[in-house]
Formats: sequence, structure tokens, C-alpha cells
Amino acid sequence: MAKINGNEIRPGSVIEHQGGLWAAVKTNTVKPGKGGAYNQVELKNLINGTKLNERFRSAETVEQVQLELKDFSFLYEQGEALIFMDTESYEQLELQKDFVGDRAAFLQDGMMVTVQLYQERPIGIKLPDQVVLAIAEADPVVRGQTAASSYKPAILENGIRVMVPPFIEAGERILVDTNEVAYLRRAD
Repeated sequence: MAKINGNEIRPGSVIEHQGGLWAAVKTNTVKPGKGGAYNQVELKNLINGTKLNERFRSAETVEQVQLELKDFSFLYEQGEALIFMDTESYEQLELQKDFVGDRAAFLQDGMMVTVQLYQERPIGIKLPDQVVLAIAEADPVVRGQTAASSYKPAILENGIRVMVPPFIEAGERILVDTNEVAYLRRAD
């Protein structure tokens, strides 16, 4: 593991702090009028999900953890478990739905995901940033709402609700941002 200064912590950095693994969610460099500058960091524990706000001065050093990133292919869902396959060794990995979170609804057969491993133990998963899905239901357009940019609710084929422009209708395929759970554009 490499040591880094407290002011070098950036969002996405994984550090070892207070005997646990923490990911930096937000960072803010604060330069008070009196005293030295510090980095205000919001940390999330990668094992149990707890959050912590911590101040790191530039003179402090922390251990930056290097995670192993491996590509896996999503195979299928079995009850509350999601089954993935390592694309190199063909070994299967079973993760619980709550480990993936709400974004598990975006998983499609054969989809490639990146699993973050620490000492051969999965601690995070990254889905593709965008997926193509069909609209299952969309509200009809309400006339006269053209003064402001109006969006209407729609339900995707996986059951997730998104806001779409008025010209999108049921049956159309759209590109969805999996991080923001938001409509991007029509799929080609």
C-alpha cells in the first residue's frame, strides 16, 4: 500500500483509516483565515456502509489501498443472489442483491460489470454508465405544457420510473444513465 498526504485524498480514493476500508465520497479543501489548510473528507465504510466525516491536514499521511479490478459477466438471478462469471477463469461469483443495491434492476443477461476486489473479497461493483431499455408505460402528453421544459413519468421494462420528454411513447427504446437513473436520449 502507498502512503499519501491528507490533501491528496480525492473522491473515489480508497484508504485504510481507523482499522477499516473507507472510500472517499466527497472532499472539500478548507483554508481558514487562521491556522493551516485541511481537507474535509466524507468517507463511507466499504464493509458495513457507515459514513464518517474526517479532517485531514496536509502533514498527515494515510494508507491508500489499491483495489484489484476484474471484469465479470452477469449470468442470471437466483432468488436474492446474482450470479456473475469471471471472463478469464470462468469461475462463478455469487453476490447478494443488497450488495449491488437498487441498480441491480439494470443488470441484463451477458452484461459486463467491473467488480472491485480487496484481498480476493468483493467490496464494490461498477455497472456500465448507460444501458438501453424499452419504455413499458408512458403517460399521454398533456396539451398546453410547452411553456416550460416538461417531462412526464414513464416506467421502464425493468420496473424503474424515469422522467422522459413528452415525445417519448410506450415501446420506444431509450438510453438511461445508471448512476443518476435518468433519461439521456433515444436509443439508435
